[in-house]
Amino acid sequence: MTFQVFAQLLVNGLAAGAIYALVALGLVLTYKATEVLNFAHGDLLMLAAFVGWGLIGPAGWPFWLALPATVAIVAVLGYGIDALLVRRIVGQPQFAGVMLTIALAFMLRGAVSMGFGAESRSFATPWTGQTTAIGGVVVADLSLVILATVLVATLVLLAFLRHTRLGVAMQAASQNQLAAFLNGIPVKRVNSLVWALAGVLAALAGVLLAPITLVDVSLWFVMLKALAALVLGGFGSIAGAIVGGLLIGQIEQWTGVFGPDGSKDVVAYVVLIVVLVLRPRGLLGEAHGRRV
Repeated sequence: MTFQVFAQLLVNGLAAGAIYALVALGLVLTYKATEVLNFAHGDLLMLAAFVGWGLIGPAGWPFWLALPATVAIVAVLGYGIDALLVRRIVGQPQFAGVMLTIALAFMLRGAVSMGFGAESRSFATPWTGQTTAIGGVVVADLSLVILATVLVATLVLLAFLRHTRLGVAMQAASQNQLAAFLNGIPVKRVNSLVWALAGVLAALAGVLLAPITLVDVSLWFVMLKALAALVLGGFGSIAGAIVGGLLIGQIEQWTGVFGPDGSKDVVAYVVLIVVLVLRPRGLLGEAHGRRV
């Protein structure tokens, strides 16, 4: 293998893994805030891709105007999901949250199919078809943009959670809602803002992923890869979501090149099963024991 081929595979794996990490971050945020695993998160990503296509294509908006508009729409939808639906099942078994978000996922999927149609489509970005040569390695500009966007989004998110009053309030509410409420934190509103923040991450992932894989209803499948990344990195860990996403991206890329046909599509789930059997807490997750 030449260095150019090695570097190309490495960059492609990092770009794919960065998308998985971004989706996994959204899942972690909502789970830590409300203890609900949002199975509709992938459908929010898919909806963002269709909204972005609608604004850029039929509506004729420039990309730099359509992007923030798409992010705002999905963020408002995420806020509404928690405020109008998830908040109503507080105190119920976790299975209720699972069923609620699965039902919501099917509703979003059906609404998008009825509103936009089931055919695949695409939209152009400022980086479509452009490449950059780095040390003799030709890299698609869109891959570099994905890596840069995910890096900046992660750093901004970490800074927000650690150095702002709202971010600290979100962390406090996720750790102990009753204690946070007794200290004057509006827990319900904060939780809804966390869901809105997860919607922002889903929208970014959808708009970045759509030009690569086309705008299609099946885009929601990326959430399954993000779940594998969560389990690998450590469920409930922000750092684990990032590490797990990048690792899954690399594993998929190299398996697709050197593995048998079709192995790229299933290797993430093989990793999921192996990690659950051998190390259930993942690479960076905390061990939890229960005396029985």
